[in-house]
Amino acid sequence: MLSLTDQEVDRISTQLLKGMVCFFQVDKRKIHQMPDDEDYFNYDLTPEEEDILDEIDANPDNFAEFTKMELSQEHQIMQDFIDRNVRERNLAEDLVNALTKPKSLTAYKFLIDESKYKDQWQEYRKGKYMDWVREQVDGFNYAEE
Repeated sequence: MLSLTDQEVDRISTQLLKGMVCFFQVDKRKIHQMPDDEDYFNYDLTPEEEDILDEIDANPDNFAEFTKMELSQEHQIMQDFIDRNVRERNLAEDLVNALTKPKSLTAYKFLIDESKYKDQWQEYRKGKYMDWVREQVDGFNYAEE
């Protein structure tokens, strides 16, 4: 059964927020991260990253993969944050409107970063990502049974 310390959950969630994918090596309790293929399709892997991927292919049961949220999940988090925290009606409307546009994450980030809610948003999102990592741990453990 896989279990992670709060520190490991924090580290993995931080990497996911940076656009990385993480692999937790169960036997060595080591976290490996590399750019997510979907975001960095022209990225050349380092020899160390290639070795890690080879090791994962050879022994997949020794690794738990952690991925970022789907866009729909990110949107739900942003909407929940607006509903629960943003008190200024104009800003709330602008943020909701940003979610309907192409490049919605960028538009939302731009607006929130220019507001008094920037730090509160980052803390909220980080907490949701930590919950997401814990959900993935549960899914990994369920698959093991």
